[in-house]
Amino acid sequence: MTAVEDRPGRRTRALRAGLLFATFACAACGLVYELALVAQGSYLLGDSITQASVVLATMVFAMGVGSLAAKPLQRRALAGFAVVEAVLALVGGLSVLGLHAAFTWLDLYWPALIAISLLVGALIGAEIPLLMTLLQRIRRQDAGSATADLFAADYVGALVGGLAFPFLLLPLLGQTRGALVVGMVNAVAGACVVLVLFARTVSRRRRLAVAAGTLVVLTVLGVAFAGSDAFLRYSRDVLYDDPVVHAETTAYQEIVLTQSAPLVDGPTDTRLFLNGDLQFSSIDEYRYHEALVHPVLAGRRDRVLVLGGGDGLALREVLRYPDVREVVEVELDPAVLRLAREDPRLTELNEHALDDPRVRVVTADAFAWLRETTERFDAVVVDMPDPDSTATAKLYSQEFYLLVRRALAPGARMVVQAGSPYFAPRTFDCVLASVRAAGLDATPYHVYVPTFGDWGFLLAREGSPPPLAVDPPAPLRFLDQPNLDAATVFPADRRPSGNVPPSTLDDPRVLRLTTEEWQQY
Repeated sequence: MTAVEDRPGRRTRALRAGLLFATFACAACGLVYELALVAQGSYLLGDSITQASVVLATMVFAMGVGSLAAKPLQRRALAGFAVVEAVLALVGGLSVLGLHAAFTWLDLYWPALIAISLLVGALIGAEIPLLMTLLQRIRRQDAGSATADLFAADYVGALVGGLAFPFLLLPLLGQTRGALVVGMVNAVAGACVVLVLFARTVSRRRRLAVAAGTLVVLTVLGVAFAGSDAFLRYSRDVLYDDPVVHAETTAYQEIVLTQSAPLVDGPTDTRLFLNGDLQFSSIDEYRYHEALVHPVLAGRRDRVLVLGGGDGLALREVLRYPDVREVVEVELDPAVLRLAREDPRLTELNEHALDDPRVRVVTADAFAWLRETTERFDAVVVDMPDPDSTATAKLYSQEFYLLVRRALAPGARMVVQAGSPYFAPRTFDCVLASVRAAGLDATPYHVYVPTFGDWGFLLAREGSPPPLAVDPPAPLRFLDQPNLDAATVFPADRRPSGNVPPSTLDDPRVLRLTTEEWQQY
């Protein structure tokens, strides 16, 4: 075979490889759009199972609709593909910003989520029939082989997109800018199919039209990228009552710190929010943390374990006891720990607790860490965010409390923040049932924290319900023995029984109950 005869074969192979690479790139972009929608929902609303189910089901359905809708486009597959990719890049790239706007200003989050999922899914579904048509134009193949080649590139692209989102895009760019950058990549990949791979078969006028359309899409996404920080700052100012002084999105959550200036003489109010949920107000957080920590330290307290509470406020209360020899703080998100160590607003509140030589900080998932540890503790403080997502619901499960029980030294005690017995009484009862199902007897109690309202806790140990007592080295601002005695009294309509099924990993009832009860407020 001569070199001239071999040249068309080489060109065919190059065109096929280029088109399969474009398929790979478009599939990666499509999966990033899908994951970005799920992540945005979990940050804004917390219920990640519902978010993922709605997005996945809607998009898969829409992909089927898109595949059928692409049939008439196969006669002009190249032009159809260029239009589909340009629209997909624009909608997918702006999807996170659009959801944020719908949530912040329009109160139309769910309709917006479903509409965007339908549109993105339909456009993704239209890609495969058009790409298959273009692949067959390059070289005719039997249907089975062509399908295998195309779907192999598609699935590998989905794998890369799925891994790039949490490990590359989120840490480097965040979900908003990450989606915009992926939209730009998507637009370029679609344009390259027309302007590079099939340039010889397209008229100059059409090539210019595709280039101009792509330039418009890239310009819109670029402007959105440049203005995304200002947009997010403005939307946070709308969402939060007080000025936002710090905000960041980590691989685990959105962290927002606000601070208000008093209208009259008085202290400023610093507030920490994780995924939109208030964690504390500096005005009254001492009430919550004194009630959480001091009852569990009224016995042996040589070694103390704090699970959660990366803001350092529970640690501050633990460290008031000079006879506490060691405290292990286990916190999932290193960004929370860094903020608690470095932000002067937080260090003033936590009194630099994380830098105390008695404190050993472990950055890890509490569930996983408890499975591996062989350490035993005299007191365990469980200060977790509310169970309004799958990630936190497991930290209120029977299995989790079994792991905590294993970490208790003989005679040791555990305290759990269990939510509001007034606003979420069934959730509070479910947490009590889960603790008891793990073989621990619990004493429920509640106090009034103005920012939160009526808030409840569980003090637990093996054998029998522990009595409530306080033995601080110095008088506390809020909690004393008469106050604590009164904290065990619940009104008849909010009295916990624990006679309900526990929450487990297999059946996270606490997540459903939290979602149902807090929706009313």
